[in-house]
Amino acid sequence: MIGDMIAKVRKEKGMTKTELAKLTDINIGHLTHIEKGERNPSHKALKNICRALDIPYQQLMYTYDKQVSEEQESYGFINHISHNKILAVNTLHDFIDCPSNMPSASLAIKVNDDSMEPNLKKGSYVFIEFNSLLENKEVGLFFINGKIIVRRFVIRRGKIILKPDNKSLDEMEIKDSDNFYIIGKVLNCK
Repeated sequence: MIGDMIAKVRKEKGMTKTELAKLTDINIGHLTHIEKGERNPSHKALKNICRALDIPYQQLMYTYDKQVSEEQESYGFINHISHNKILAVNTLHDFIDCPSNMPSASLAIKVNDDSMEPNLKKGSYVFIEFNSLLENKEVGLFFINGKIIVRRFVIRRGKIILKPDNKSLDEMEIKDSDNFYIIGKVLNCK
């Protein structure tokens, strides 16, 4: 997945592989293998690539060693991962113990509504793994048109649907016009 992200950002920036190779002092053949997912860049190489692309390093680091499935590729999962935005938090509550069975958790967020009840109660904490690959029906944290929400990620007829577990609420179909990013996967919800 990291190679896909590098290629995506490079193309968005209008940069050729040759230009990126020169800016990073990475052999173009090696860069090609990285973009195809045949090799992972070293941390030093990734930092150099991110510097050359003028993007934060940590956002791509979250995608290290992750592989995109054919289904995820079919609905353009890579297009919904942020490479240049980070989650802004306007209040801090406290530290919370991270369960040992969730070593990839990046942060904990308090659920602020009843949209995922009965599985996630309002006021409970969810543990988030940033930029994680979501499989069909897994729960994730999303940014959609200026709001951050927790919902079930559903693929239906090639479309992304954000579905609440609370049956009294409506699901949302993601449209091309939506400002939509997958922030991460909720680790403590089935």
